[in-house]
Amino acid sequence: MDNQKRQHGQDKRKIILACALSLFAEKGYLNTPVREIIDRSGFGTSTFYRHFSNKEDVLKTLLSDFLEQIINRVNEYFSQESDLHLRLIETKRIVIEVFAENKELAEIYSRVPGISDSIDQVLKEFDDKFLDFTIKNINYGIKKGIFRELEVVPIAHGILGIIKYAVYKGFVLRELSVPEVSHVVTSFQESLAVGLMKN
Repeated sequence: MDNQKRQHGQDKRKIILACALSLFAEKGYLNTPVREIIDRSGFGTSTFYRHFSNKEDVLKTLLSDFLEQIINRVNEYFSQESDLHLRLIETKRIVIEVFAENKELAEIYSRVPGISDSIDQVLKEFDDKFLDFTIKNINYGIKKGIFRELEVVPIAHGILGIIKYAVYKGFVLRELSVPEVSHVVTSFQESLAVGLMKN
């Protein structure tokens, strides 16, 4: 019985998140009141507040889940591929695939920096995880004698920067198609790999 209640509660939570995501994409985060999220979900106010403390909590949950999905997909690829050159390039393609599969979240991700300290903290945590992951991968390649010894931190920041730029151009400004977003990121990675690889 407790498992059924817990599952039912999780289902309601997912519905609230889906409604919020839809409204944030339609109206923008700042222009979406909690009341509209509650109304669209079809649940009562108490159900909303049983799962979330406020609208910001909903956004933090959406972003945290989304960014965790990206990291999980990259980790999954890493567990299947040992070629460091391919890892360097293909993991960025995977990141863009996850953004493309979640266009509304990709747009929100690009638009919300600076809204609040706690939202910025969620984004910073993702950036830090991504940077740490990238730095470890490049350092591993250096240790194995596959990559040249270069300053790794600026390279990792450059990789993150090109991803953010391409996501913004593709999913916010809509100046690039998904294949173009992927091409911008992977061609940067391929150029970077040329500079990193030992001959």
